[in-house]
Amino acid sequence: MATLQSCSVCLRESALQLPRHHLTDNYRSRTAKWKCPRAAVIPNFHLPMRSFEVKNRTSVDDIKSLRLITAIKTPYLPDGRFDLEAYDALVNMQIENGAEGVIVGGTTGEGQLMSWDEHIMLIGHTINCYGGSIKVIGNTGSNSTREAIHATEQGFAVGMHAALHINPYYGKTSLEGLVSHLDSVMSMGPTIVYNVPSRTGQDIPPRVIHRLAQSTNFAGIKECVGNDRVDQYTDKGIVVWSGNDDECHDSRWNHGATGVISVTSNLVPGLMRELMFGGKNPSLNAKIMPLVEWLFQEPNPIGLNTALAQLGVVRPVFRLPYVPLPLAKRVEFVNLVKQIGRENFVGEKDVKVLDDNDFILVSRY
Repeated sequence: MATLQSCSVCLRESALQLPRHHLTDNYRSRTAKWKCPRAAVIPNFHLPMRSFEVKNRTSVDDIKSLRLITAIKTPYLPDGRFDLEAYDALVNMQIENGAEGVIVGGTTGEGQLMSWDEHIMLIGHTINCYGGSIKVIGNTGSNSTREAIHATEQGFAVGMHAALHINPYYGKTSLEGLVSHLDSVMSMGPTIVYNVPSRTGQDIPPRVIHRLAQSTNFAGIKECVGNDRVDQYTDKGIVVWSGNDDECHDSRWNHGATGVISVTSNLVPGLMRELMFGGKNPSLNAKIMPLVEWLFQEPNPIGLNTALAQLGVVRPVFRLPYVPLPLAKRVEFVNLVKQIGRENFVGEKDVKVLDDNDFILVSRY
């Protein structure tokens, strides 16, 4: 305040001393170097969202211990808005079947199709309703550092237990830029780094993760490159979650991964829990593999969205650019459910094939 008062005095004094319109004064005004007004410089300024007194403060060790984390689906109403009633049912089914955490607004949850207002609202809704029963990890990553910082501040302000951060995609950056980007968000709370080069177009190499692991808020990495990479981390004591459902059994029991961040557990959470908690079980893994292969024949979450609609636990509504799997693939899913056992899947309704005209495709939402 003292600084601002002194500046106002200076401005009043300068206003009284009007310049004389001589030639030399005009020349001096054109050649003089411009100076920023003192009142525009405010030292020790902090963004209002930054707060270390956040709701549901969780230790990094609590996040590191999670073995089954579901990348939860976001269901929609026919007009494209969130169907929170269906969403709540999905989260409840995860809790009842032993999932320990959910990723909110990740790729599977179609965070890429959400506004940031929707994103933070869904994180806040999840933590307020279920934060005492399951760990809520908000995907607040972005290819813009500014956006990632702001979203992460808001996510922790509404109470999320941890953040999931991806490396900057499309525009990419250098490895030094990548470290700086992730350092900028990691100070706010427990953080999982997500490496999926097939989507970002850029691998996060181990030398970057080893640097990031020096932060006390680094919880671990969701790794999609494969089990050779998992070995490189677990040998150094770094926590890893498999990002590939088809590899997660071997990642967990042969390569030292802590667990999996799973898409398939949206459908069969009890079986995925058994796979992560029950010791080596190659027969169960083989039983699940046809379902996993079916889910990922098209880019995620197309298969999952189609399957959940066929099971009757979400409305058959798609936000474009996602569209349902074709009829022949929907018939395959009905047969898979029968082979694995309907009792192992979420929901209680009979699985249906659904007609093409049963699906609603929403382009503006």
